[in-house]
Amino acid sequence: MTDFILKQFNINLTEDQLLRFRRYYEFLTETNEKFNLTAITEESAVFEKHFADSLAGVGFIPQNATVVDVGSGAGFPSFPIAIVRPDVKVTAVDSLGKRVNFLVQLATMLKLNCVCVHSRAEDFARLHRQQFDVAVARAVAPLNILLEYTAPLVRKGGSVLCYKTDEEERQIAKNAEKILGLNYDGAFCFRLPSGDKRCVLRYTKIKDTPPAYPRGQNLPRKKPL
Repeated sequence: MTDFILKQFNINLTEDQLLRFRRYYEFLTETNEKFNLTAITEESAVFEKHFADSLAGVGFIPQNATVVDVGSGAGFPSFPIAIVRPDVKVTAVDSLGKRVNFLVQLATMLKLNCVCVHSRAEDFARLHRQQFDVAVARAVAPLNILLEYTAPLVRKGGSVLCYKTDEEERQIAKNAEKILGLNYDGAFCFRLPSGDKRCVLRYTKIKDTPPAYPRGQNLPRKKPL
């Protein structure tokens, strides 16, 4: 993982950071035996498809930024980001209590600057509008839905980073971009050592998101923008 990260993302991992990733992997697989956190459990696959992939957006996060991870799941991408960027303050949001409990224990174990919140994405966004510099999300929902969950959380001038397998998904989100006050800045695309393609789609918040968004009653999924 170290050579790939250095080559693709220009990140030098310290011995302490590598040790934290090792502890992360051990706790993840141990907890996964009790309830499902990930279908990927083989060591090299976890380091490549979860840890390394999560770090793709690190270079787009400003120094000392506040970062919110919507639908954090087992902590991807926010916890790997927190390991390599101790300057950022991470808030991880997930709707399943068991996952949040896992994240709380993990943050304590790894001594990370992370707050873990049990909440539905749209509920959290309505309560914490424009409070973050950067919103990140990975494998949560189609892009037009994902933008409705994340854009309201970011202050004007902030960024939204969406982890996807292909930049072509942007085509379904153009209407959402316009409505939510986002400007598309392009995609950072790369291939994992396995050959799988990955992209980080980058947006800048250029104007305030209208107060009607995100919509409640599961409307972002029922009637996507």
